[in-house]
Amino acid sequence: MAERMGFFTDTSICIGCKACEVACKEWNDVPDDGFVFRATSYDNTGALGADTWRHVAFIEQDGRWLMSSDVCKHCTHAACLDVCPTGALFRTEFDTVVVQSDVCNGCGYCVPACPYGVIDRRERDGRAWKCTLCYDRLRGGLEPACAKACPTDSIRFGPLDELRARAAERVERLHADGVTEARLYGESPDNGVGGTGAFFLLLDEPETYGLPPDPVVTTRDLPAMWRWAGGAALALAAGVAACFLRRT
Repeated sequence: MAERMGFFTDTSICIGCKACEVACKEWNDVPDDGFVFRATSYDNTGALGADTWRHVAFIEQDGRWLMSSDVCKHCTHAACLDVCPTGALFRTEFDTVVVQSDVCNGCGYCVPACPYGVIDRRERDGRAWKCTLCYDRLRGGLEPACAKACPTDSIRFGPLDELRARAAERVERLHADGVTEARLYGESPDNGVGGTGAFFLLLDEPETYGLPPDPVVTTRDLPAMWRWAGGAALALAAGVAACFLRRT
């Protein structure tokens, strides 16, 4: 397997231009979002979904704007992979998670499995879609379209270990400059999903950005559940057998 690749998104230098959204749609031929006027924010796309693989959130606060380009997290322990019955979801040689649209049967099991609410089914065909981290570009030695298009380098792409080191240095510099609220989100291998392949520098609590503060692998209890189910089935079978033997 190749070196694990990923994204580091520094929200402190995001200017909300949405160049990443446009580049993602253009390269991956992602359909439009319906052009729905929300009348509640400058954010015209609303959230990640089957037709929005990069989403720049606009968060209005007293005295400042917070902006963040969100994307699939490409989890180390990805629940969407655990529940997919067809193998449509697979882990690439770059340790990213990709949906094969020609294999997806539209069952939708992956949608509630994602702790970040990233993956979604497209209304037009019922299949699941999400960020591929531009798998085709990676195989060609190119960086993802969103990172290439970002004018401020808010989106950094590269080997994940290098990005983590760079992100830690960035937080230290911000703290030294008095930006004490700066913190990293998703970079730690000790978090609930074993660390993410796309992590962020935030300037407020994760909830402010619509991110879960303590994400977990939603399938973490499946092995225990199957053991309990197996034990119950065996006990039931033993009871039926005992009743049959008494009758005979």
